[in-house]
Amino acid sequence: MNTLRGAWRQYWVALRALLVLTVALGIGYTLVITGVGQLALPVQANGSLISSSGAPASAGKAVGSALIGQAFTDAKGRPLPQWFQSRPSAATTGSAAGYDASASSGSNLAASNPAQVKAVKERTAVIEKTDGVAASAIPGDAVTASGSGLDAHISPDYALLQVKRVADARGLPEATVRKLVESRIQGRDLGYLGDPTVNVLQLNLALAGLDR
Repeated sequence: MNTLRGAWRQYWVALRALLVLTVALGIGYTLVITGVGQLALPVQANGSLISSSGAPASAGKAVGSALIGQAFTDAKGRPLPQWFQSRPSAATTGSAAGYDASASSGSNLAASNPAQVKAVKERTAVIEKTDGVAASAIPGDAVTASGSGLDAHISPDYALLQVKRVADARGLPEATVRKLVESRIQGRDLGYLGDPTVNVLQLNLALAGLDR
């Protein structure tokens, strides 16, 4: 009898500990971290959404996220000449043209893989034609997908390569578009991590702002 009573006492202690920890860590901790995020970093905590003006978006007015790339192509997947193009994406499901957050991934293909070689050649040919440049001038990020398939950024070299095409398509001075790109170059994180980048969505929103 005493043994049974002792066992039940242990079960009751364990149950109470479970309830306390569930409330404290499962609910309390979550609410505290959410509150800190909303107060300290509200834009980042809500997905780094941006509006058509390029500023952080309020509810219901977002045109995209500064963290997730998107395609600037027509219904057939052809690049629209009046917009800067994003890095290729392998995050595709069904007929989606990449940048599908639910399918985030790289191609997982080696550089020597025939499918990868073919894809790079096809992308290179398109850029050679649309931007009027030699294959040797095309940076690697223009023809290869990122590891996540959601990269919202491209290299300054790729952005600057597209300046002439975009300027011609919009009837703008090339110097104006180049200056816009240069103003949007983001430096290395903490001054030394990674490489300089350009956020494509924010660049295109700034580009659209030239027409207003």
